[in-house]
Amino acid sequence: MPTYRAPIDDYRFLLTEVFDTAKLATYPGYEEVTPDLLASVVEEAGKLCETLLFPLNMSGDAEGCTWENGVVRAPKGFKEAFKQYADAGWIGLACDPAFGGQGLPIVMRYVVDEMVCAANLSLAMYPGLTQGAFETIHVHATADLKAKYLPRMATGEWTATMCLTEAHAGTDLGMIRTRAEPLDDGSASISGTKIFITAGEHDLAGNIIHLVLAKLPDAPAGSRGISMFLVPKFLDNPDGSLGAPNGVSCGSIEHKMGIKGSATCVINFDNAKGWLVGERHKGLKAMFTMMNGARLGVGIQGLGLADASYHSAVAYARERLQGRSLSGVKNPEGPADPIIEHADIRRGLLFMRAFVEGARALTVFCAMHLDDEFRSPDADARAHAADLVALLTPVIKAFFTDFGFECTNIGLQTLGGHGYIREYGMEQYVRDARIGRIYAGTNRVQALDLVGRKLPEGGGRLLTRYARLVAEEVAASRAIPELVAHADVLAAAAKQLQEVTMTLGMRAMKNGDEAGAGASEYLRFLGFVAIGHMWLKACRTAVERKAAGGTFDAAWYDTKLATARFYFTRMMPQCAALAAAVQAGAAPIIDFPKDRF
Repeated sequence: MPTYRAPIDDYRFLLTEVFDTAKLATYPGYEEVTPDLLASVVEEAGKLCETLLFPLNMSGDAEGCTWENGVVRAPKGFKEAFKQYADAGWIGLACDPAFGGQGLPIVMRYVVDEMVCAANLSLAMYPGLTQGAFETIHVHATADLKAKYLPRMATGEWTATMCLTEAHAGTDLGMIRTRAEPLDDGSASISGTKIFITAGEHDLAGNIIHLVLAKLPDAPAGSRGISMFLVPKFLDNPDGSLGAPNGVSCGSIEHKMGIKGSATCVINFDNAKGWLVGERHKGLKAMFTMMNGARLGVGIQGLGLADASYHSAVAYARERLQGRSLSGVKNPEGPADPIIEHADIRRGLLFMRAFVEGARALTVFCAMHLDDEFRSPDADARAHAADLVALLTPVIKAFFTDFGFECTNIGLQTLGGHGYIREYGMEQYVRDARIGRIYAGTNRVQALDLVGRKLPEGGGRLLTRYARLVAEEVAASRAIPELVAHADVLAAAAKQLQEVTMTLGMRAMKNGDEAGAGASEYLRFLGFVAIGHMWLKACRTAVERKAAGGTFDAAWYDTKLATARFYFTRMMPQCAALAAAVQAGAAPIIDFPKDRF
């Protein structure tokens, strides 16, 4: 059976020692926020995930969702767990208190999301989409729409979706055919079909609010003609109660490889009534408010599943007896040694741990900058934070889901044949993790976004700003003797990254295929550097706090340093190979005759 332990201590380390969360109290609306408050929220969320959500994970996967005559039912226990989760205020954790939210910093939404996704990714999808839709409506909708819909979304009374994809139009949204015909009362009649709609129909909430991309009759061609509309499943009566159905129906649910407890639906809109969100023909702007948050959220799904897989793999490796250690017998009273005594098993476990803890730190780093971007009273600080978030969003989405999937495979491999058997729970993590590399924009799309949009922006301003932070951390860590070697590794990788960036940029200006050919390896290279940056920062904190008498005992900090040692010596060397691949250019790919594939 799988096991899960919420990373309460690691988040306490990050939120009270590594990062300056105390500064959040200087931002408007966060005056009562303290590091200890954030740590206490983590502890409560961890308990909820371990005791309420995690026990439903395997049964939800085995049962899946059911669809009959347009009605979708979630697995047994999901409705009750969702209500308990919503009633405790977790959906509205970082939502505006003016509309029923808790008003906590954005960083806490993503911290809690990791644990929720680790405990039960399928169930996490229902509140996750609602949180993203809340923010989109909050930013772009009229005051009337906000007042009508946001309070019920913040409490989980109503949930929400994002309706983008059509059967013929995935990434290329300019091809959508869903139509919006203006009505005399200022609304619009929406008709069309959307596919792959997460939480598009279910029995967890009384109403479902769909954010739908559609085209008005006078829409320009392509993506410049897309508008966004709010389309509820049920219309409301003047007194606020639910009224008549709104021409929205579920045509079917998908039979998927993973996340089987999450309803992925075909949704039909048949002259459904909808209201414009944002400006006419500017729906992509509104959509990206939700999509950028979704991309961070999907990355964190990869992180959560990697952590869940790690805990189960470690528990198994401690108990499973197979063979003898190559360096001598470690369990003389037993017929064999625990497999955790074997070097290659340890290598796999350390790979998982080093990724998880480094990625978790990068999550907090990025989410803290989201709070800076939206709450700091300093305009320069907001602009600086926005640049860092823009640069790191595709990295977190793609790198975290790539390595999250790799970690779940390592976890399964650790269990050997038992990993392949359903009752041990590990094969579910592999199946659940695979979708993260596809939805919210495939990882190839993320790489193209990074290389084609983020790197050239402002003449390379985004990467320059981030490189400066990395250099500052290298300089600070070099003042600590035991960190000099790690700092040198990161400095060398950062320098090589700059060289590769220049080479790729110059080639891409002459031939666009150069950007496409090197984008995925480039993103992975930047991901290694970004997590290395976080590991160096965590190491410096661990050394300083150990010397000063921090929250944890010396052994805890030593374990952090030992994990970092593995990252810098066994994982960072991949940067050299990635650099070589990017610098090899597009020719080996493009010159291959397409009729020979």
